[in-house]
Amino acid sequence: MLGDITLGQYFPGKSILHYMDPRVKLVLLFIYIIALFVFDTYGCYAVATVFTVALVLLSKIPAGMVIRSLKPIMWLVIISFIMHIFSHDGEVIFQLGAFKATVEGIIKGFLISLRLLLLIIVSSLLMFTTSPLLLTDALEDLLKPLKKIGFPAHELAMMMTIAMRFIPTLLEETDKIMKAQQARGVDFESGNFINRAKQMVPILVPLFISAFRRADELAMAMEARCYHGGEGRTRMKKLLVGKLDYICITWFIFVIGALAGLKIMEI
Repeated sequence: MLGDITLGQYFPGKSILHYMDPRVKLVLLFIYIIALFVFDTYGCYAVATVFTVALVLLSKIPAGMVIRSLKPIMWLVIISFIMHIFSHDGEVIFQLGAFKATVEGIIKGFLISLRLLLLIIVSSLLMFTTSPLLLTDALEDLLKPLKKIGFPAHELAMMMTIAMRFIPTLLEETDKIMKAQQARGVDFESGNFINRAKQMVPILVPLFISAFRRADELAMAMEARCYHGGEGRTRMKKLLVGKLDYICITWFIFVIGALAGLKIMEI
């Protein structure tokens, strides 16, 4: 299960999405997420699905990695689908006590589940195709106007990047601790919920100790390198919006226009 968590992982490559400006990717992702909630007709979902599949192909990310990024949230998708089946009025298919499964509920549940899957896929593509350093620089640039009102843009971007950077490290550490405990005879899979929760204590205690130790080492390393915040800091590579970004923005506007048109026509 831990090996299926891909949050924070960067996959080096030479695709169109890899070469795009990270600020452009962040803004377009934000707009696309909003569009998935606003444009909710059948035609809109069809276009959004085709567009998302095209992004996966353009990214040249292995299909296995994309599928792995969906596994941790599949339980949420399944629960959402089941809840919608029994929470909408319409033509009844079957009944379980006071709960009635309807055709309308199945359709609505399918669309909501599809929306969740599309959201996770496009968000994962951003992480797969953007290095943590570029993501930090992009986020700081986008939040820079808020500095005028005292918003700590650099500090927030740095904290988010450090958190994402250490997610794979903590997962690897958790896997090592679990294997070490299993070698000592600890069983994490048998017993009721309470017993299984108690078995997590031998994992959480050393994991928290390791996390605090890594945080202390990172703080000392940053201080040794005279890090005192973002004031006066320069970048080796400046972010520039190029021709490729404008072409991608144009195609994205075309897709959003198609979604808006289908929504207006209620297709």
